Amino acid sequence: MTKPKSTYENAPAATPSGFPPQHQDLQPGSQSQMNPKPVTDNPKYRPSGKLDGKVAIITGGDSGIGQAAAVAFAKEGADILIAYYSEQEDSNETVKMVECAGKKCIAIKCDLKQEKCSNEIADAAMREFGHIDILVNNIAVQYPQNSILDITPEQLNNTFATNIISFFYTTKAVLPHLKAGASIINTTSVTAYKGSPTLLDYSATKGAIVAFTRSLSLSLAPLGIRVNAVAPGPVWTPLIPSSFNAGDTSKFGQDVPLGRAAQPFEIAPAYVYLAGDDSAFVTGQVLHVNGGVITES
Repeated sequence: MTKPKSTYENAPAATPSGFPPQHQDLQPGSQSQMNPKPVTDNPKYRPSGKLDGKVAIITGGDSGIGQAAAVAFAKEGADILIAYYSEQEDSNETVKMVECAGKKCIAIKCDLKQEKCSNEIADAAMREFGHIDILVNNIAVQYPQNSILDITPEQLNNTFATNIISFFYTTKAVLPHLKAGASIINTTSVTAYKGSPTLLDYSATKGAIVAFTRSLSLSLAPLGIRVNAVAPGPVWTPLIPSSFNAGDTSKFGQDVPLGRAAQPFEIAPAYVYLAGDDSAFVTGQVLHVNGGVITES
């Protein structure tokens, strides 16, 4: 049977150096409303069955890096469960893209700031697939402020609850179902290493994710479960127009050595590597996919 072609069959290979000015009022933002729409599927990707028979849970899998990881995982043979907050149209697109790759995808709408929701997605994956092999903790929000004095208690609590506390909840919910050889992958950020004057709370959570990754890797190593992270630089995702003003969005990504933001599909292979057996001797590490920013791990 001939599989349907990807909806991104003619997608460009790289992001342009600038973007049209744009802004969205609500986070985490809508991918379908972006101009241009992020490229989450690489039509030139050549899979080799690296994840055959595996099941992955990807939080924030409706768009951006999460969607790109879901599609790449599916091409490598994994079935997918994505958890998303509110973006129904984007989540429907992820399901279609995974199905185009010949795999099954279920989408669960939930608020992972609530611990019960993490238990719900773990239970759903077990009911649907019978096992879980990969967990990608990927959700995040960011609210730029010019001063720490402008960060309200509500913003601080929401940023930490979304960006790091949810990682504890999902890991706790999924861990009882993981076996030796399983992989947990956390999305951190280049800001954890170089900082950001206007993203204090966001950067703090991303630094916490690095420490969480390293500590959890030590905790789970005796069980044969690996824990790693990816630290992207600027990536064209819905979080950008929904958190920055139109002027800043138009210049997004131009300050890195490569001079541009990444498209989500350019980040996805790092997740494939950490999810599969190619990285069987890798745990407690952070992969820096950031356009040339020099960091100290």
